[in-house]
Amino acid sequence: QVQLVESGGGLVQAGGSLRLSCAASGSIFNIMTLGWYRQAPGKQRELVASITRGGSTNYVESVKGRFTISRDNGKNTVYMQMNSLKPEDTAVYYCNGYAYTVDGGGGDYWGQGTQVTVSS
Repeated sequence: QVQLVESGGGLVQAGGSLRLSCAASGSIFNIMTLGWYRQAPGKQRELVASITRGGSTNYVESVKGRFTISRDNGKNTVYMQMNSLKPEDTAVYYCNGYAYTVDGGGGDYWGQGTQVTVSS
């Protein structure tokens, strides 16, 4: 099927930056919208940013102007540059994508998550 593997999380001080990456592999025919979600302890998972195959982007209000999502369709990879990080950005970040597979199927796929911790 399809696997999504995130990387790039870690511990950073407030005001710092991190870049998350998510690479998709497997029996991929095409990947449609890709997105980054996050879940903080005791909170619901929320959509942080998404990007269509054509490059249209969408951000949750709290990260606008600080985070930038991008993708490389040739590498089946999505990135998120996170600048001016705040303690409230601390969460596990998950990559998500809807992919069509070479056998004609399709589905919604998730990565395993990567921890982002922002210290004050």
